Amino acid sequence: MTDIECVVDAKAQLGESTYWDPTTEALWWIDIYQKAIHRFDPVSRQTETHIAPELLGCIAVRERGGLVLTMASGFYFFDSTTGHFDKITDPEESLPDNRFNDGKTDRQGRFWSGSMFEAPGKPVVKNASLYRMDADLSVHRIVEGIGCSNGLAWSPDSRTMYYTDSHGPVVWAWDFDPLTGDVENRRPYFDLSEMGGGVVDGSTVDAEGGYWATIPFQGKVLRFDPAGKLVRTIELPTDLPTCCEFGGRDLDTLYVTTAIYNRTPDQLAGQQNPGGLFALDVGVKGLPLVPFKG
Repeated sequence: MTDIECVVDAKAQLGESTYWDPTTEALWWIDIYQKAIHRFDPVSRQTETHIAPELLGCIAVRERGGLVLTMASGFYFFDSTTGHFDKITDPEESLPDNRFNDGKTDRQGRFWSGSMFEAPGKPVVKNASLYRMDADLSVHRIVEGIGCSNGLAWSPDSRTMYYTDSHGPVVWAWDFDPLTGDVENRRPYFDLSEMGGGVVDGSTVDAEGGYWATIPFQGKVLRFDPAGKLVRTIELPTDLPTCCEFGGRDLDTLYVTTAIYNRTPDQLAGQQNPGGLFALDVGVKGLPLVPFKG
């Protein structure tokens, strides 16, 4: 049985983008719709919060200090001591119905973020993309034709990249070049339609190469082996898990964000700590995330 604890009863509208900082031994994460950047200290159980000017996409620690992140209008740096946001670039300035979403750093310290189409009332247009920002702050479009970017992670040896469009059930794998950050040979990694359906939200990879995926609206976190075989299912006490990452001094705690997502009281009835930040003891360790090198 998996030990599951709600460590922050945040009631997040859309918790996302878990990032463990081993230097300060704290977990950064965001609430996209509340425009909130949170820093959770697991020792003191205290949370520090900063409010952003726009909807957030994802965050990562920067090697030079502060954070690198995406918001609705592109890539930014953030200084948590001054509260200042410094814009870098917006590669989708011409796409007003898109915003940035899931992302993180790869093991070489490049920052990745994908976009998504979000225009309530309009038919979905798959015009979003996955971008890579290198240390020189150049931004490169890597994958196109996406509806909602999610599921980004890399194998322990950096030879495989995983990624999904949450408008479908398939998580893809690519051959990944750790030297250049280029990808090729896209193929299906697994297909949730063969396992009862669903889509993948935020994900991570553990030290053994297992891929951990949050499954929103089903209240599940799934682990797949490197061959794409489902090897473990964890049921959460709330039905909207959104992102996961390993943290703790020994990287042996799986932190999982969840969401309320404007749900009605009837829909949330019987759930425990919806929108909370959860800590899971899953019996395996993760890998450290690398700060952005730029």
